[in-house]
Amino acid sequence: MTGEVQGTAIARLVGGRAIVWDPKDGMQLYDNGYFGQPVGIRKPKSPVFDKPLELSLLECAYLTREKKLQVLDSKDDRILSLRKIMNLGSKRSKDFKDQFLVYAQLRELGYVVRPGLKFGTDFAVYEKGPGLDHAPFLVHVIPQKNGVVPLDIVRAGRLATSVRKRFIIATVKASGEIAHYSFVWHRP
Repeated sequence: MTGEVQGTAIARLVGGRAIVWDPKDGMQLYDNGYFGQPVGIRKPKSPVFDKPLELSLLECAYLTREKKLQVLDSKDDRILSLRKIMNLGSKRSKDFKDQFLVYAQLRELGYVVRPGLKFGTDFAVYEKGPGLDHAPFLVHVIPQKNGVVPLDIVRAGRLATSVRKRFIIATVKASGEIAHYSFVWHRP
């Protein structure tokens, strides 16, 4: 391992995710922004755990950019650059770059961003964090080139109404600017 940055956690790439094997580093990442998921703990009740921490490629890219994480290639222990992590993510999802830009913007605005898979969307966004409050927002990233189709609007309305959350569609413009479209639903 050459070029390590002092004070950063170390993760090892495993498929489309990375594992922080040192529980102390994992607890620090989880405690400072709810990054990752402790392995084997579905809903952590506290930031104290004695397990490895699993991180998504989005989290790896963001934490690498912020110099809080170094991701090692599982084959040769080389430190992966942000560019390499972005390339790996783009190979797994054609929308990875747009998702990363939206994820990073939400994090920079002080939100806690967690996967929104159980809601059928990209992100569940918290103001304080899971277990401290409910996610008031669900964010779905749609590349601008795809456009918003009527089915996206119907999905937004049905989902937001059923889980009582604001549904936001985020698109990344060619300029890199992110546009957010929020839907307010009311019953006549």
